[in-house]
Amino acid sequence: MSEPAPAVSRAFVLAAGLGKRMRPVTATVPKPLVEVAGKALLDHALDRVAEAGIGTAVVNVHYLADLIEGHLAGRTEGPATLVSDERGALLETGGGIRKALPLLGAGPFVVLNSDSFWLEGPASNLRRLIESWDRDRMDGLLLVAPTATSLGYEGAGDFVMDPDGRLERRGEREVAPFIYAGVAILTPSLFADTPTGAFSLNLLFDRAIAAGRLFGMRLDGQWLHVGTPEAIRAAEERVRASARTP
Repeated sequence: MSEPAPAVSRAFVLAAGLGKRMRPVTATVPKPLVEVAGKALLDHALDRVAEAGIGTAVVNVHYLADLIEGHLAGRTEGPATLVSDERGALLETGGGIRKALPLLGAGPFVVLNSDSFWLEGPASNLRRLIESWDRDRMDGLLLVAPTATSLGYEGAGDFVMDPDGRLERRGEREVAPFIYAGVAILTPSLFADTPTGAFSLNLLFDRAIAAGRLFGMRLDGQWLHVGTPEAIRAAEERVRASARTP
């Protein structure tokens, strides 16, 4: 018997950003094509999409878009990729997804930042996220990582999570135990009555929190924040160290 179809069949990879913090590396190479451990960040993301059983990924493009489109055309492995063209205007995280909704279909979909990078635990975190999705309770399910053990992250965290997995924002001048790891499952209904043009996904996260329908799943492994040229070297050293560990 064939395996049942996954609850999520499409992914959206955010690849349109300017990568300003990664300069001078990103002066000539878009951040999604920056290599970490011998492979472009975009390929790390798309390979994890394929490993999770998702057959189609939509990738948005803006900065150095031709390079990203050429790279996608050269991929020989799954998933199948569609391009959402934002050359005309950069739409931020929320606006970029809203523009691509016709390509994503009517069901829930995975969103990944192209620079979301982590060392896996025993099981695929993306598969675990899909298996944890509950459309009756959730409008959004975020992969979250422990603030204290995430490499290259120096902020105060993003979320507090209750025992059932429901998320709340951290309070002002507080430190939260979890950060958003740049991967989520969202339902298209979240985008109803959203602005035209650019807006952040944080608007939708806050709406879902207000409705009691934003949940989190703790990453099993280690999240690596690849935001600067120095962070690339730190991440690669961590990957090498994990490979040496029996």
